[in-house]
Amino acid sequence: MGKTLKLGLPKGSLQESTLKLFKKAGYNISIDSRSYYPVFDDAEIEALLIRAQEMARYVDDGALDAGLTGKDWILEQEADVYEVAELNYAKGGLRPVKWVIAVPENSKIKSVKNLNGKRIATELVGFTRKYLKSKGIKAEVDFSWGATEVKPPYLADAIVELTETGSSLKANNLRVIETILVSSTRFIANKKSWKDKWKRQKMENIVLLLKGALAAEEKVGLKMNVSEKSLKRVMSLLSSMHSPTISQLSDKGWFALEVMTDEKIVRDLIPKLKAAGAEGIVEYPLNKVIP
Repeated sequence: MGKTLKLGLPKGSLQESTLKLFKKAGYNISIDSRSYYPVFDDAEIEALLIRAQEMARYVDDGALDAGLTGKDWILEQEADVYEVAELNYAKGGLRPVKWVIAVPENSKIKSVKNLNGKRIATELVGFTRKYLKSKGIKAEVDFSWGATEVKPPYLADAIVELTETGSSLKANNLRVIETILVSSTRFIANKKSWKDKWKRQKMENIVLLLKGALAAEEKVGLKMNVSEKSLKRVMSLLSSMHSPTISQLSDKGWFALEVMTDEKIVRDLIPKLKAAGAEGIVEYPLNKVIP
């Protein structure tokens, strides 16, 4: 048998976005609906679906060589792992997530100082206790098995909950009094595995492709034809980007331009390019951008 890298993929809220990212990075993964063992089209990767909350512990003890999980769960598990890379994606998009302290809208609790002697429900028990201790706050912190937003005010005075947009908290008439942790997804490695030359190279290759796929998420490519008389005007619109690739066409006095740009500006940029004289403008998606 050849060498293999035991890789943990997060099951749960991060699962869909992680599989999508790997696919964009060039990995085809098959998962049976009843199986916890995803199959990569790379025979050197042996994968296992594990809840993100537990991932760091299994990587720490060597059951897995590497895995993807949030910085929050690394801290919660107090795992001694090597953080290979930060990958800025979450369930709902390309942004970090936040753990916040929230209370009912009509609560008299206005700040962390008012939590003395109160009951707090959360899934992030260990980190929350340490955070409150660092602030000199003595409160009862209970583990929440789910539906944490519905606990106040009858089952808890406050909650510590994960949020991306805050919409779920608002829907449950909760207001945030403090953010205690900002977290993003990390690619982590077992420290012994990281010292293995073959495994380290394998992990670095995976991370390179994943980061390239993430970089491409907010970029698109543009191709267009431009006449010599319009070239200066079109180039002025592209001046803030890296120099476009310019090729002379077989038709005399015409050029082909190709450039990579931020997707968010394209809807405003394309009409300007057209007005400046660009023709045959083509926008296309990118799978990976490797710096």
